[in-house]
Amino acid sequence: MLRATCRFTLNLTTRKHFTKSIKMAALQQIIANNERAQSLVDSLEGELAAIQKELIERKKKELIDENAKLTKELEEALTQLRSLEIRNGKQQIAVPGSRGMCTKANNTTPNAEAAALQPTEKPTAAAAAPKEKKVKEKKPAGEKPAPVAEAPIDVGRLDMRVGRIVEVGRHPDADSLYLEKIDCGEATVRTVVSGLVKFVPIEEMQNRLVVVLCNLKPAKMRGVVSEAMVMCASSADKVEVLSPPAGAVPGDLVHCEGYTRQPDAQLNPKKKIFETCAPDLMTNGDLVACYKGSALHVPGKGNLLSQTLKNVNVK
Repeated sequence: MLRATCRFTLNLTTRKHFTKSIKMAALQQIIANNERAQSLVDSLEGELAAIQKELIERKKKELIDENAKLTKELEEALTQLRSLEIRNGKQQIAVPGSRGMCTKANNTTPNAEAAALQPTEKPTAAAAAPKEKKVKEKKPAGEKPAPVAEAPIDVGRLDMRVGRIVEVGRHPDADSLYLEKIDCGEATVRTVVSGLVKFVPIEEMQNRLVVVLCNLKPAKMRGVVSEAMVMCASSADKVEVLSPPAGAVPGDLVHCEGYTRQPDAQLNPKKKIFETCAPDLMTNGDLVACYKGSALHVPGKGNLLSQTLKNVNVK
């Protein structure tokens, strides 16, 4: 009887230990599952944050590109409008406080405006008496209109754009000149003559992006009319073609920090606008092309750069 009682007690103790072990194992399994679930949640949250960041950056880039495109279209439209007004004889007048131009719309003289604002006097009883005849004042003969204020001469008047050389060859009548066809984002390509044969191999000229000054007056060079100028960094013994930023495309407009882009339809050679700006067009110590220390850039895409030439003229 005692032996049976001991066996029963032993079995009961064993069963309790076994049940406790099962509960502990189940609890540990639950804890492990919870840790795995938490790890999975953390991983998903990290992936979601990365996806959100990527979407935000992509949307930001799209908005920057769209803004640059709209800016380019607006400035091209303003340039075309100004050219059409000048061609049709519309006088351009500088708007006070800005470099914009407006068309003269009112030719009323100050004297006429003042006369129009004076109230009409009613006749009185004393008016029956004869009036003395007033001597009419002679108006000065044809007053000349005031001269139109010209915009200041700075880099904002230079029409620099990104172009792509789609065809290049040697000038038939000059060993030192290249003859190039450059796409500047316009309806037709421009013919450009450049004296770069001694400095840049022809293989490096083909199909490369360049910066082009587009509003120079076309000039004949050895029998070929050149319609623009490729901008380069230049020292006494070396010349490097300026490189537009990554992502630039033909037709992108070049701006300068601190200066409003308001280019002339065509630079007047007699006014020496480019010649005045040229001494202040230089690369800096970081190879960035600048005007008076302010970077030349394509909005939303980056700066114009030389390859190795620092602190030299850009021309």
